[in-house]
Amino acid sequence: MLAWTGGALAVLVLEGAGAGFWAYRQLDGNITSADVEHRLDGDRPEKASSGSKNILLVGSDSRAGANAKYGKDLSTMQSDTLTVVHLAANREWATVMSLPRDSYVHIPSCERGDGKKSAPHSFKINESFAIGGSKGDMGAASACTIKTVDKNTGLRVDHFMSLDFQGFKGMVNALGGIEVCPKTPIHDTKSHLDMAAGCQTVKDEKALAYVRTRYSLGDGSDLGRIGRQQEFMRALALKAQQKVTSPSELYGFLDSMTKSLTTDKGLAGLKPLYDLASEVKGIPKDRLTFLTVPNYPREADIPSDKANVVWQYPQAARLFDQLAHDKEVDKKRLEAESKNPVPTRSVRVRVLNGTGKAGRAAEAAEELRALGFTVTSAGNAPEPVRKTTVSYPGSLRRSGEVLAARLPDATTRADDDASSGAVTLTVGPDYEGLR
Repeated sequence: MLAWTGGALAVLVLEGAGAGFWAYRQLDGNITSADVEHRLDGDRPEKASSGSKNILLVGSDSRAGANAKYGKDLSTMQSDTLTVVHLAANREWATVMSLPRDSYVHIPSCERGDGKKSAPHSFKINESFAIGGSKGDMGAASACTIKTVDKNTGLRVDHFMSLDFQGFKGMVNALGGIEVCPKTPIHDTKSHLDMAAGCQTVKDEKALAYVRTRYSLGDGSDLGRIGRQQEFMRALALKAQQKVTSPSELYGFLDSMTKSLTTDKGLAGLKPLYDLASEVKGIPKDRLTFLTVPNYPREADIPSDKANVVWQYPQAARLFDQLAHDKEVDKKRLEAESKNPVPTRSVRVRVLNGTGKAGRAAEAAEELRALGFTVTSAGNAPEPVRKTTVSYPGSLRRSGEVLAARLPDATTRADDDASSGAVTLTVGPDYEGLR
């Protein structure tokens, strides 16, 4: 939300203070645009709700130029945070959905910076930004990330924004720092952060380290860091709004922000950002929802993987479907439904080939195993079927829902005659793989 808040503040300050055309032109010209449209192929989700917007926000962790000191042995562009903002068609509510960067997902074939194509594979979601940005091309980096988000969520991304490290520090410094209140002391050797417990104002390197640190707080995962980042950015935007009557103080904030901002061509410039801010300024605070895609450690499915998380089904699929159809998300209900995940590994699946084409059951079984499902058997269905079907006995309802959520177009039914020890996947001619 910070970028278009900044766009609105810039227009208000420059108009209200009588600032010259030069100042407006300076800030407007700072914003970089990247062309992504020609890099997105036609295999994208259909827009299910007219008038709503999905905006992809990327916190860029590029190691180029002044950012080189934040990491070593990294030659490609990196994404540190990944968020989808869904703006409702009626502009009466919005959902800010964080995608943990350690999310293990399918990454489609993308154009690399050298023009060559990458092979489709599965890995951490933030690798998509690095694949496209292998030669420092923001357009290619963003396009690959958009394709990956499209593919794994079923949401169609309409716009993107990217903000890098240097811009973040400049914004914080221009506002005189931001107050944070850690409950316990922080001593993190990776981010070089040493902080006492209690409220204090942070800026420059300390502010950046605070939002980036993860290993020395909580369980050391990316999830706790996401919450701190959301709180910090909210506080940053609020303080910037409070400075709107002081153009001299606010200009440094806006200059830093716009210099570090890259958008698609549709959002490039202060006017598009201001227009967007005007659309959403009336959203009540209690209808601006911040949440994280339900997930659990991938170690529960693949014991050797102690570094990644996987999205929790069917909860994640329901969340994506709600946003795709422009339905407001009940965060408390989502969190309550996500308390006891059903690990994919615990879902036993019998695969049947109902296509009449040899080998389809074996292919589907291999896909299931790669996702962590336990395949009990693979064979031929008694007779061909027209449509892929997931069936399960009543005692395995939750397991059936987990599998069905990965096949949104499949027919799903409870069947007391189904195998009592497994969920049955009958592959039809419409089968195109699992989500």
